[in-house]
Amino acid sequence: QVQLVESGGGLVQPGGSLRLSCAASGNIFGTKTMGWYRQAPGKQRELVTSITEDGKINYADSVKGRFTISRDNAKDTVYLQMDSLKPGDTAVYYCNQVFTSILVDGTPLTYWGQGTQVTVSS
Repeated sequence: QVQLVESGGGLVQPGGSLRLSCAASGNIFGTKTMGWYRQAPGKQRELVTSITEDGKINYADSVKGRFTISRDNAKDTVYLQMDSLKPGDTAVYYCNQVFTSILVDGTPLTYWGQGTQVTVSS
């Protein structure tokens, strides 16, 4: 099992910044990609960004140039620096951990955090 604990959400004015953290703990070992998703009210959960264990990064077009993902493999923690925040960034942000080499019913083993609320409003 793996537990993911997010922190750092809150209320921020447009143009402001927040830094989210997601710390993983557990007893499963393997190559893993970590990522951030978000879900706004009435919308589907969407990928914000992801980072592989060797540092390959992917960003959604809507956050390119504003958000930065990073990870500390020694601490099994992933971070999301969010700058120039817009009201459209308001959502619950979830981190996940995907064990790319461990398949369950043909799907990579995936764990999710409980989510942290980010609200961008004046």
